[in-house]
Amino acid sequence: MSLNRSISISLVTALAVIAPTTASAQHGADDRAGSFDDHGGLRADHTRDGKRVTGNCTGNSTAKLKVKPDSGRLETEFEVDQNRNGVTWKATIRRNGHVAVRRNMTTRAPSGSWSLERRLTNGSGRDKVTARAVSPSGQVCTASLSI
Repeated sequence: MSLNRSISISLVTALAVIAPTTASAQHGADDRAGSFDDHGGLRADHTRDGKRVTGNCTGNSTAKLKVKPDSGRLETEFEVDQNRNGVTWKATIRRNGHVAVRRNMTTRAPSGSWSLERRLTNGSGRDKVTARAVSPSGQVCTASLSI
């Protein structure tokens, strides 16, 4: 067998192994190494030692909120996916009703989404984390969970 044919077969085999994983990771592919994983977008309420909820959005956007205790803090991630690049949303994350962070977030390629990550204070007892984002066109995404 020629060297070119061997390389081609190896590449096709590698792609066949990778392709199903990539396809199933559509909404979870945004998780970076070292951050807690939502298992490729599966609708699980509990992630590894944390929680994840699917948000509610008007329009065609989607949202999710993930919170996990980490070294005495709450590792928090609020993500909105609009499938359109360059749109600036006004985002707010609250912990127990108090504003923890307020920022303008802009959707980016390749997925037309943004992700706001913060490490919040982890008070004693249960904490309620809520997130809200508003687009210039008036779309609203919200998510809330207690941990």
